[in-house]
Amino acid sequence: MHDVLTDLVRAWETGATVGLATVVGTARSAPRQPGAAMVVLPDDTVVGSVSGGCVEGDVYELAQAVVADGEPALRRYGYSDDQAFAVGLTCGGIVDVFVEPVDQRTFPELGGIAEDVAAGRPVAVATVVAHPDPGRIGRHLVVRPDGAEGSLGSVRADDAVLDDARGLLEAGRSQLLRYGPEGQRMETEMQLFVSSFQPRARMIVFGAIDYAAAVARQGAFLGYRVTVCDARPVFATDARFPAAEEVVVAWPHRYLKAEVDAGRIDNRTVICVLTHDPKFDVPLLDVALRLEGSQRPFYIGAMGSRRTHDERMERLREAGLDPELLARLHSPIGLDLRGRTPEETAVAVAAELVALRWGGTGKPLTETDQSIHAEG
Repeated sequence: MHDVLTDLVRAWETGATVGLATVVGTARSAPRQPGAAMVVLPDDTVVGSVSGGCVEGDVYELAQAVVADGEPALRRYGYSDDQAFAVGLTCGGIVDVFVEPVDQRTFPELGGIAEDVAAGRPVAVATVVAHPDPGRIGRHLVVRPDGAEGSLGSVRADDAVLDDARGLLEAGRSQLLRYGPEGQRMETEMQLFVSSFQPRARMIVFGAIDYAAAVARQGAFLGYRVTVCDARPVFATDARFPAAEEVVVAWPHRYLKAEVDAGRIDNRTVICVLTHDPKFDVPLLDVALRLEGSQRPFYIGAMGSRRTHDERMERLREAGLDPELLARLHSPIGLDLRGRTPEETAVAVAAELVALRWGGTGKPLTETDQSIHAEG
């Protein structure tokens, strides 16, 4: 829902009713992950996607029907030989889509959710997508780290779901959960989808060079909140890095240490060191590679030639980093695409990030027989 939230809220504020379709479950090679959403607006225009095109037409018609009769619907789309010409996923996957009417009556909490997302505050929405009591379907429980709003239909069900939803929110995961009708464990009659909205993951690019501008653009394209940092004010300017949300003039290692102390570095953070200057990158990497626990970054990469890499590793060993810590460093940065330009190098960095996130091999698909899309 994050990608369609602006249009959804804009229509909600006018008092209109819109059809919101959300992917709540997938299997095999499904093209979109749980949480992907599509909105059918009052003027019948569409925002977002639930399948990349395979079933959008059917979901569009279902959303119109849901808005007309006010009854939510859960529909499964798949593919089999005897359904080859029916509506389904030609990729062979399975996707479950929940479609609900959204307006100020059915979802009064939506405005507050939008405010949380805009302010970068974590919030999750638990929505009942299946229940023996049809009157419970479509109910919402809005979960925040320090409170909750709305109800799934009973206090018992709310209490049962609250801790699980907070756990998913903390992990930044969206997932389908199953309980008994009143939240009983080990039962499955009630299904609800928890959609988590965490602040965007950070990408910090150190080194205000032309390669940094290209990496910043790729980072923003992938959805990261990008910061560029350099100690040289003549190079670290907003004009040179329009894709970055902030450009900071500071010594890299001091800035990173301050961000760590402020609690703004976590397990989703990406650090790209493009300075390839020992006086900048060695103290910086000395800080970054030693981070542990909830402050250990998802990715630490450093740019440079093979010779620069060897010299950097030697300096880091002299600084006291052992082989286990040095193994956390992706250097030279990026996948082997043999690119030469800043833009091609940035694509190589982005490709490595995607491969690491989803467990990709980095090989051409023609050389593998694995699923094209990551599952779960």
